[in-house]
Amino acid sequence: MIRTKRIYDAAAAADGRRILIDRLWPRGVRREDARVDFWAREVAPSTALRRWYGHDPAKWDEFRRRYAAELDGNPAGVAALREAMGRGRVTFVFASKETRLNNATALAEYLAR
Repeated sequence: MIRTKRIYDAAAAADGRRILIDRLWPRGVRREDARVDFWAREVAPSTALRRWYGHDPAKWDEFRRRYAAELDGNPAGVAALREAMGRGRVTFVFASKETRLNNATALAEYLAR
């Protein structure tokens, strides 16, 4: 099971492996404080897709479809992410203020399929 959490929320032992899934490092977060085990920027949505989506709920379904297509075209990046996940608890951390309709949720759904 993959959990999702804002990187601005405090890290906890229950998070397990913390994987940052944003292309850009979050503003105002020191690397030492983030407790990120792996930065999976290679599987983050492209800049063009991220800007197009803009966290517009009306675009959510299309965002997930386009993001899945990007992931399908990046098997090496997805394989590296799966390897970094290992076994046990995993938490995808992200910077977005949108806690439900974001790339972490879309990526977790993609990997669950």
